Amino acid sequence: MYFTITASPYGDIALTANEEGLTALSFQQGASPLIIDNSYTESKEHFIEVCKQLEEYFSGERIVFNLPLAPQGTPFQQKVWQALTTIKQGDTQSYLWIAKKINNEKAVRAVGAANGKNPIALIIPCHRVIGANGKLTGYAGGLGLKAKLLMHEKAHFTV
Repeated sequence: MYFTITASPYGDIALTANEEGLTALSFQQGASPLIIDNSYTESKEHFIEVCKQLEEYFSGERIVFNLPLAPQGTPFQQKVWQALTTIKQGDTQSYLWIAKKINNEKAVRAVGAANGKNPIALIIPCHRVIGANGKLTGYAGGLGLKAKLLMHEKAHFTV
């Protein structure tokens, strides 16, 4: 397992990866900073393309990420995270929309929990999920960061 810390306009981002792909992306100023332990080796080389695409995203040049991802989670979480990747930049969706997308309309609360466990924030765009009423709902990086990301993407939501 490898890690690096990179700067962004919204604070430092911790990245981890294995040989299969990116395993985590976490804004370090949020409520849930990524804890890097001795099982990780620092390696900027493993993150050159990730950092390049993040820079392009923050400069407004990139709207879709194209990276190998390797998030660890249950089969249900994997389904939810896959559904999240279909929400285009500038769009927002509700937890119910995701539940319908994975053909499990009654799993709205479970979808919310899986969304909250997304280990690859931003690239698997959990920040694009808002309440059915159009208002911001929880985000590991905090609602302020969620609002900034959605404003960066020119998405519509209410505060």
